[in-house]
Amino acid sequence: MPLPFTTCDLCDAHKGDTSGAFRVLPPVFRDFGQVLKFAGPVVTVKCFEDNTLVKAAVDSQGWVDTPTGRMAQVLVVDGGGSLRKALLGGNLGAAAARNGWAGVVIDGCVRDTAELATQAVGIRALAPMPLPTEKRNQGQAGVAVQLQGVWVRPGDWLYADEDGIVVSATPLV
Repeated sequence: MPLPFTTCDLCDAHKGDTSGAFRVLPPVFRDFGQVLKFAGPVVTVKCFEDNTLVKAAVDSQGWVDTPTGRMAQVLVVDGGGSLRKALLGGNLGAAAARNGWAGVVIDGCVRDTAELATQAVGIRALAPMPLPTEKRNQGQAGVAVQLQGVWVRPGDWLYADEDGIVVSATPLV
């Protein structure tokens, strides 16, 4: 069943919003997963060249149960925009798909792109980078993060499609 939104329509409907509740991420994120259109409530991780918390997140249940049914979530990772090490690869992409995540958006890099392209999950990142991260058990989860200068908070709603990514403080569809 197709998701009932386009980011263009959401932008048309909210272009006059000056409250900061509706935000548009810059057009620097590339598609790496099999799913090009995804949406859901946001879970956040902040880390820099250490994907310990990214692994913990995608290894966990990627959905929440609501009164209307199961809702897949979107993991938003503030990787500090690093282009030096990949925060997600084939194994973690497979875990995200297996555990029901709607998508993963990373302000940083991914690796194993051929494997990621076969995973039934949305994956957006800045670029491919074959070098893996170190595991130092550093970072924060469940905090407000910035992706390319745009604030994203746990519990926000993220909508991604072929035209871009928007974030809202409340559900839009």
